[in-house]
Amino acid sequence: MSEQNSKAQAPRRGPGPGMGHGPGGMMMPGAKPKNFKATFKRLTGYLAPFKFHLLAVLITAILSTVFNILGPKIMSKAVTKLSEGVIAKMQGIPGAAVDFEYIWQIVMILAGLYVASALFGYLQQYIMAGVAQRTSYGLRKEVKEKLDRLPLKYYDNHPYGDVLSRVTNDMDNISNTLQQSLTQIITSLVTIVGVIVMMLTISPIMTLITVLTIPLSLVVVIVIAKRSQKHFAGQQRALGDLNGHVEEMYNGQRVIKAYGREDASQRQFEKHNAELYESGWKAQFISGLIMPLMSFIGNIGYVLICVVGGIFATNGRIKIGDILAFIQYARQFTQPITQTANIANIIQSTVASAERVFEVLDEEEQSPDLKLEQRMTGKGEVKFEHVRFGYSEDKPLIKDMNIDVLPGQTVAIVGPTGAGKTTLINLLMRFYEVNGGAIKIDGVDTAKLDRDRLRSLFGMVLQDTWLFGGTIRENIAYGREGATEEEIVRAAEAARADHFIRTLPDGYDTVLNEEASNISQGQKQLLTIARAVLADPRILILDEATSSVDTRTEIFIQQAMGELMKGRTSFVIAHRLSTIKGADLILVMNHGEVIEQGTHEELLASGGFYADLYNSQFSEEAV
Repeated sequence: MSEQNSKAQAPRRGPGPGMGHGPGGMMMPGAKPKNFKATFKRLTGYLAPFKFHLLAVLITAILSTVFNILGPKIMSKAVTKLSEGVIAKMQGIPGAAVDFEYIWQIVMILAGLYVASALFGYLQQYIMAGVAQRTSYGLRKEVKEKLDRLPLKYYDNHPYGDVLSRVTNDMDNISNTLQQSLTQIITSLVTIVGVIVMMLTISPIMTLITVLTIPLSLVVVIVIAKRSQKHFAGQQRALGDLNGHVEEMYNGQRVIKAYGREDASQRQFEKHNAELYESGWKAQFISGLIMPLMSFIGNIGYVLICVVGGIFATNGRIKIGDILAFIQYARQFTQPITQTANIANIIQSTVASAERVFEVLDEEEQSPDLKLEQRMTGKGEVKFEHVRFGYSEDKPLIKDMNIDVLPGQTVAIVGPTGAGKTTLINLLMRFYEVNGGAIKIDGVDTAKLDRDRLRSLFGMVLQDTWLFGGTIRENIAYGREGATEEEIVRAAEAARADHFIRTLPDGYDTVLNEEASNISQGQKQLLTIARAVLADPRILILDEATSSVDTRTEIFIQQAMGELMKGRTSFVIAHRLSTIKGADLILVMNHGEVIEQGTHEELLASGGFYADLYNSQFSEEAV
């Protein structure tokens, strides 16, 4: 298909707010997620193929943490030996001295432990990075494949910026969490268990005091996390709305400036920005309370440990080195709990992002292709047999359409705005499925054709040109994969585009920018025609696009389109009726129905709807 962008495919805003929903049917910021537990379970399910990798991460995390945890206990021996030597010297005991050889041995052991801990920590991060990126890659691929299977109505009803936000911002959020937070959770849990064991070997009573802070910490985390979750969900949705608005305003800068709507655009931006600020501020503020509260709880336990440890040391129940080790363990104990609480904040945001991504994955797909072997004559005969269609079931647009188009005929489709001209093309291309009846090409029902095969029969040249960032050669070659240089040049010559291309500094190697604004509108149109010529389709769909170009360019475009239409069945959506006088068949549409059909002379002679349209347009042109 030479030109895949149509007016029906252009990004549009969905229905306005209603029933707590915003643009495109999205939940407004602050709405409560549908099911946190189910979304979290579904997200973790993507890690199932990497269970052995995760086991390796767990083992390396345990080894790294264990080697790290053993440090304070072993260091306490050096501190105890040092204090005993110093105290003995102070007491004047004969031969008393600090055993530096023993202390040096302890230092070397500690160095070995910390090196081993760092090595296993590196392995843990390396393995987890691979798991996270592969998981994100698979999820991104699944989302992309899903977007390809979604029907056109999904894009009609969802703002482009919101879809983009789900695929980029939300996916990045999930990827970062998998990369960083999972290893932190594993390390934190192993640290908590290991520290408790080491503290028990020093003093069960002091350990009990430390452990008693856990229930209080969990209550703080659960209460705050529950209150912040809805705001994190609102933050992601508000970000999608903001992206959608910015995308629309960026693409429409010329129109905005032409109509002096900068202030209105700014007000709308400020509204979306305020919604993002409000939900983001609440989410961050509420979740931010976890850290100071956890620190406060940890400090209470720390004070109690110092008091009880001092009493035990004076009574000789524990050694000075053990007090130092226990204090370090107490700090190590509160740190992973605080870290886990912080991760809880991240998980809130991640689950909200995952829910938005899963909403895309759960959207209803277009009906699957039947994959039937169908023989095509290649003539280009098209028939609409009792076709019925409506964008919603309760509002039928086309009730009983019957059209016979012979091979090689040029069919013009005319009618006022909203008559159903574009809808007819959407049905012909199977962008939408008919509700009843059948559309047949060369006697084969299009519903039984593979969509790719069906659309390969068509070439489209639309009023809204679509060119991508790349060279002119690449844009023309988009019409057919594997086209040679000679074929590309021949297509450009047939489209009357070769001359202007060669006048450019880099010729066919001229790079078009993202909006293709470095060439004129007429030149863009000639390139899309060249693309269609290269595709060599059996059936053409032409949306007359000469209203925004000068007269000379219009002549070139008309000549190029005439060359393209030779020997092909063509459907022309006509805006200026004077350009389709020579059409073999003119279909006059109104309110989704073909109310008149015939040649230009026949329709004028009948004095009906077409005649009124033509005469009124002719009068306007004369003026």
